[in-house]
Amino acid sequence: MDIEDLIAASGTQGGDKATTSPLNSLKIDLDFYADSIKEVSDEMRAEQYTAYPIFIAHQHTVKIGELLLNREELQTQWSINVSSLEEFLEAGVIKEDRKDYFIKHYKKSEDFMCLFVVIPEGANFVFYPYPSLKK
Repeated sequence: MDIEDLIAASGTQGGDKATTSPLNSLKIDLDFYADSIKEVSDEMRAEQYTAYPIFIAHQHTVKIGELLLNREELQTQWSINVSSLEEFLEAGVIKEDRKDYFIKHYKKSEDFMCLFVVIPEGANFVFYPYPSLKK
């Protein structure tokens, strides 16, 4: 899923919700955070902590991952926690029987950040390309 899919899904048919969605601010924050997220992702893989880094984007407190980028300190709209497939399996966010499906659909972390975007309506995985790699 792409972030545009989430933005469109959060709006109403024929309304202006999609243009005022908090997910629009997520795109701005992700572009701002991209270098830091990529560096952490590269380090996690290089140190063999995980082959599947996951970054949790949220505007409220979440109980998974470790806080990496605090929206209040950085004066942005979204905070980012860092986690991994292994932690998501342990916490039951991803069920063991869905692990292979997740791995099959996981995009190259050299090119994309894997985000678990948490909004009041729910949460979903999104793969967002690093801005330096966008065309």
